[in-house]
Amino acid sequence: MPRSVNHVASRAKRKRILKLTRGYFGARKNVWTVAKNTWEKGLTYAYRDRRNKKRNFRALWIQRINAAARQEGISYSVLMGKLAKAGVEINRKVLADLALNNPAAFKAIVEKVK
Repeated sequence: MPRSVNHVASRAKRKRILKLTRGYFGARKNVWTVAKNTWEKGLTYAYRDRRNKKRNFRALWIQRINAAARQEGISYSVLMGKLAKAGVEINRKVLADLALNNPAAFKAIVEKVK
């Protein structure tokens, strides 16, 4: 008896991966083994970079807060220490947004803890 192979399912699987790799450069978009490997590697990068994104944004917020704080004559570390000591519970994201979009409110916060 001849061997029965489910070509419909295997072709559908390959088409699904090749559809996901549309837009990649060269063989990465149309050669099955290369496309599969780059797609899998892309999933790894996506997982890693979802975590790196959080680090990058936190670093950006800290830089913005530090720049605004230094204009008020205080360093970032001193400001954060005084905020904690004064019991002001405001996170870095909001503090950076205030520093960027509402300097008057940021200045008021700095004056409160000075």
